[in-house]
Amino acid sequence: MDKQDNNISGYNHGISLLERKNLVITGVKKIENFDSEQFLLQTIMGFMVVKGEGLELVKLDTLQGNVSIKGLVHGINYVEENAKKEKEDSIFNRLFK
Repeated sequence: MDKQDNNISGYNHGISLLERKNLVITGVKKIENFDSEQFLLQTIMGFMVVKGEGLELVKLDTLQGNVSIKGLVHGINYVEENAKKEKEDSIFNRLFK
C-alpha cells in the first residue's frame, strides 16, 4: 500500500470540468465515500468535496490516481482539517472561558 501512495504522490493534482457535466480529477489517493449528490475524495493536496446532482463514478484508476465523474456539478471544495479543528477549539474556548 505504501508503494501505491508513493506512486500517486509523484503525479500532479488537477481538475478538469467540461460543461459542469464531466469532471476528471488527477492526484486522487482514495475515495472516502460517494453517492449521487456528493463525493469525498482524498487527494495529494488534501480532502476534496464534490457536490452536485446525479453524480456517478465513471472511471477509477487507482494506479494513476485518476477519477472521472459525470453528473451536474454544483461545487468543488477543499476541506482543511486543521482549520476545522482550530475553529472547533476556539468555540469551546469561548464557551468555557
